[in-house]
Amino acid sequence: MDGRTKNLVKRLTPNDVAVINHPNLDNLAARALLSIRPRAVINAARSTTGDYPNPGPLALVQGGIVLLDQAGEKVLEKIKEGQVIEIIDGKIYREGTLVGCGQILEETVLKEKMARARGKMNAVLADFIRNTLEHAGKEIGLVTGEYTPPAVTTKIEGRHVLVVVRGEHYREDLCAIKSYIKEVKPVLIGVDGGADALLESGHRPDLIIGDMDSVSDAALCCGAEIVVHAYPDGRAPGLERVQRLGRPAKIFAVPGTSEDIAILLAYEKGADLIVLVGAHSCVEDFLEKGRRGMGSTFLVRMKTGSILVDAKGVSKLYRHRVRARHVAQIFLAALLPAGIVIFVSPVTRELLRLIYLQFKLIIGI
Repeated sequence: MDGRTKNLVKRLTPNDVAVINHPNLDNLAARALLSIRPRAVINAARSTTGDYPNPGPLALVQGGIVLLDQAGEKVLEKIKEGQVIEIIDGKIYREGTLVGCGQILEETVLKEKMARARGKMNAVLADFIRNTLEHAGKEIGLVTGEYTPPAVTTKIEGRHVLVVVRGEHYREDLCAIKSYIKEVKPVLIGVDGGADALLESGHRPDLIIGDMDSVSDAALCCGAEIVVHAYPDGRAPGLERVQRLGRPAKIFAVPGTSEDIAILLAYEKGADLIVLVGAHSCVEDFLEKGRRGMGSTFLVRMKTGSILVDAKGVSKLYRHRVRARHVAQIFLAALLPAGIVIFVSPVTRELLRLIYLQFKLIIGI
């Protein structure tokens, strides 16, 4: 049980029942749950409100996980982590006592909800744009030099910078650009949980930037330089956690999202190219994160211009498949140098002649 799904998945094990309180269950959280294969997921909140077509609940159900929806927040008080519960026809029992009930979401119902939500997207998009423009007006200092990034020891000027956010398909995209990371050796910046994503893929981040709410202690202690994202008034709730771990940290007090300030810092420090992995860049991404606008994202991307490359979804751009004809071509190509060696070598020519004579003797010619 946990009020925050991203904390729950850290201790969830296969065949557990996951009890969450996650309105509009986002796709990233659903995929994280699905990867652990719980027996069922009980959501105290509505997994989809119909405000927008969030694909998370459908991903869970299509993955074979029972999703009990709208169980109510009281269920979080009536059961405790570690207890054995039963789900029977949408009702939750603990030792035979009814402690809650909800709706088991079926695939057909979820598809209908998503179809209805898509029909509302024009109105949602209009509100999103209005909110974006309103916040962009308030955060214009991001592009006018009002906010100065802190001094960092990591050398960024003239180098490529890879900014990793733990967003949609970040694992696949990191795998797709592994040759780029190996050959170019860019500065690696993990945005909160993006630092863990880098470590999972075998790379130590050079910088960790964020409000420190979703990065692990192990990542914070990996030796990377740490920049805590603070509110414009200087408040930095994440700083206390870093200090408890005995790690030094810089403060960057600026409005916007942590991934925006990571891009901004790389740009202001003279990065030659900034590559994004797992970043949030469209309306659905921001709605999934509970944000109703993207003012800072709009401004930062406008400022960085052509040196910013978004690698989100690059793993889908080209999926290499080895076909039988490819194997045959490689085999035939290998025969050519082998044939040349045999032709020019007296030893191999004599061996082939002996084999030929032996063959003639066997068949009697």
